[in-house]
Amino acid sequence: MIKEYITRQHYLDRVKPYIGKDIIKVITGQRRVGKSYLLFQIMDVITASDSEAQIIYINKELYEFDFIDNYKALLEYIKDRAEDKKNRCVFIDEIQDIDQFEKALRSLSAEGEYDIYCTGSNAGLLSGELATYLSGRYVEIKVFCLSYIEFLDFHKLQNNSGTFLKYIKYGGLPYLINLKLEDDIVYDYLKNIYNTILFKDVVKRHRIRNIAFLERLTIYLAHNAGSLVSAKKISDFLKSQKTNISPNVVLNYLSHLESAFFILKVRRSDIAGKKIFEIGEKYYFEDLGLRHTIIGYRQADIGKILENLVFLHLKRSGYEITVGRIGKKEIDFACEKEGERLYVQVAYMITDKAVHDREFGNLLEIKDNFPKIVVSMDEMTGGKFKGIKHVNIKDFLVSAF
Repeated sequence: MIKEYITRQHYLDRVKPYIGKDIIKVITGQRRVGKSYLLFQIMDVITASDSEAQIIYINKELYEFDFIDNYKALLEYIKDRAEDKKNRCVFIDEIQDIDQFEKALRSLSAEGEYDIYCTGSNAGLLSGELATYLSGRYVEIKVFCLSYIEFLDFHKLQNNSGTFLKYIKYGGLPYLINLKLEDDIVYDYLKNIYNTILFKDVVKRHRIRNIAFLERLTIYLAHNAGSLVSAKKISDFLKSQKTNISPNVVLNYLSHLESAFFILKVRRSDIAGKKIFEIGEKYYFEDLGLRHTIIGYRQADIGKILENLVFLHLKRSGYEITVGRIGKKEIDFACEKEGERLYVQVAYMITDKAVHDREFGNLLEIKDNFPKIVVSMDEMTGGKFKGIKHVNIKDFLVSAF
């Protein structure tokens, strides 16, 4: 078991209150964002406080655990190895690959003699009937790719323009720490991850037949990250390209990509009435490096890239996020957490009065007293305009919200 790692304290702190508690800890996130290494960190915390604790570890990505393919085999494996100890801890990596795993989890939880942790690369892991089946027995901790602060820490880099360019070009998958940050090397690795997610977590899991359309859909989403789209709009575009795909099929494929945490959906809301609109949403990528493997990194896309980065930072910070609408004007991100709100506009550069009036003017339409921020790449920021902060993107990404 490889156990050398850089501690991701933010996530470890999320888990710590539940260590030793009779509740299942479910760690979810896109493939290769570091869920397994978070398990190793938790194991070390447990054994540091109790050297007698028993660790039972199952990793479904390893061939030696291939035979554990259903809940009965899972229970049998754990029971056969359980020792007569007070602190028995079970760690199951990529649990979604075990058929009806929820039955095993519920059984072990009901006994009250196991401290249970598991990871999954599928957002449907705890949805619908399964959530009901395990109701009240689990807590979910979502893990994302590296934040900008983590990227600086992992790669031992300073917060400057050169480092920021590396971050927006290559993304934040933790394994990049082992590679030279050069285009050919990084994108070869990321292409393999992209293929694994697409074919293992989407095609195989959901029995996708039209793989060509799925790949074209990811290309469309990469080009349109941060743009308002709908299933009908995508379907109409494909028809113009002589590909006849119904909106319902488009919706299904989008849902499958979401389930793999490959893309993240943001719905629209009316800020004044708090109404959620049913049609039209934006999609962002969990990792920008993976987006760039699809269509390449292009300076012309810098506005979309910055918006994606800001969205991810807000998401990691625990906000519920919508695309806000106030009258006929749009707010990039209307955020809410624990009853508090935050409104954020993102621009590449505030180059002239027209851009200034648009970005700040949209926020001025909101009449409440919650914080409002414009984020851009302008180096000369830090001031306020009518109470609205103007923040440089690098400073924003190292700030806590």
